[in-house]
Amino acid sequence: MLLKMIKMKNQKGFTLIELMIVIAIIGILAAIAIPQFSAYRKRSYNSSSQSDLRNSATAQEAYYVDESTYCNSTSTLIGATYGLYLSDKVVYNIDTATDSTYVMRAMHPSGDASYIIRGPGGSISKM
Repeated sequence: MLLKMIKMKNQKGFTLIELMIVIAIIGILAAIAIPQFSAYRKRSYNSSSQSDLRNSATAQEAYYVDESTYCNSTSTLIGATYGLYLSDKVVYNIDTATDSTYVMRAMHPSGDASYIIRGPGGSISKM
């Protein structure tokens, strides 16, 4: 028992300076990581908007095969019939749709961009 107490007396812990250095390093790493995480989230929200526009273009083409015109109603395209399912909180709108063309827009409120596609055969562009 006496030997055990002598061993405990010789053990040392971390000094205050060492603990402060570790906390400072963690603070620096957090200051770098948090803005990066925010940027990653914005990019993911923007990507979900772009993905929904690509899917809506496919749904428009499926509608065109059935009706020989493009759809101007979002509620018609959404669902199992034409296969359009929007991501959570994405704002999607069909601006115009005629017998030969369509224009659609999408954006996520937490993203930092709005996207547009003009079809048929158009590509997605940032507004």
